[in-house]
Amino acid sequence: MEQDPVGLIGAGLLGSAIAERLLGAGYEINGFDTAEAARAQLMRLGATAMSPEEIAGRCRRVVLCLPEAAASAGVIGAIRPHLRPGSVVIDTTTTAPDHAAAMCAAGVEFMDCDVGGSSQQLRDGEAVLMVGATPAALEVSKDLLAALSARWFHCGPPGSGSRMKLVFNLVLGLNRAVLAEGLAFAGRTGVDPRAALDVLRSGVAYSRVMDTKGAKMLDRDFEPQARLAQHLKDVRIIVESGEVAGARLPLSLVHRMILDSLDQRGLGGLDNSAVIEWFQS
Repeated sequence: MEQDPVGLIGAGLLGSAIAERLLGAGYEINGFDTAEAARAQLMRLGATAMSPEEIAGRCRRVVLCLPEAAASAGVIGAIRPHLRPGSVVIDTTTTAPDHAAAMCAAGVEFMDCDVGGSSQQLRDGEAVLMVGATPAALEVSKDLLAALSARWFHCGPPGSGSRMKLVFNLVLGLNRAVLAEGLAFAGRTGVDPRAALDVLRSGVAYSRVMDTKGAKMLDRDFEPQARLAQHLKDVRIIVESGEVAGARLPLSLVHRMILDSLDQRGLGGLDNSAVIEWFQS
């Protein structure tokens, strides 16, 4: 199985990082993206460009990395007639958990493989993978998961990875927002924000986002590793899922308002560290 080519549909920030990891591990990648620049980048990395239908007919494992559930469902609908017997669709798109149920009901061997962390963290092998899959799909995909990250968790049947990703992103996003608020508060009250970041890193208030986003916030380096608009989409799914489940999410409601405001200001394409702009405006 390791010698089979792997399909990759979607080569944006995260998709290109997936391609780099798999190519670096010796896999042959057949890839596609609707954007010409992304397809060209895939070929520069060493992948072979193909149409989605060609990918489905050639690859037993097809990885999707798309902006939203609707795009994922559309691609799966298009490639489904071309999938080989025993094929597994491995979807890294952050979606609502019922997306997995819909795909399985359509007769697709579907695995939700949600990525916890930015494209750079995945590229560095530091991301966390949260997987929802049947035992059969998991068995034929373990080598790919291990190539992407040493830290992956089988959370249960299809849909379970998406549920865990919503929990993961709720906490991660609020950690970023709290750090941004704290650094902005420091500056407004006469405390050197860089000194504050050093102190925060040294004690019980520490979180990893201080390492990944602290300097970016202070330097206003908003070159995207993961875009703010993408996290806003995730927070909307979190709030909707919470409403269905009867969960109380007051902090996520405030977080959604903050991200909505930034997106309306045209900052959605920037890195998630740009959340600090709301506190400094």
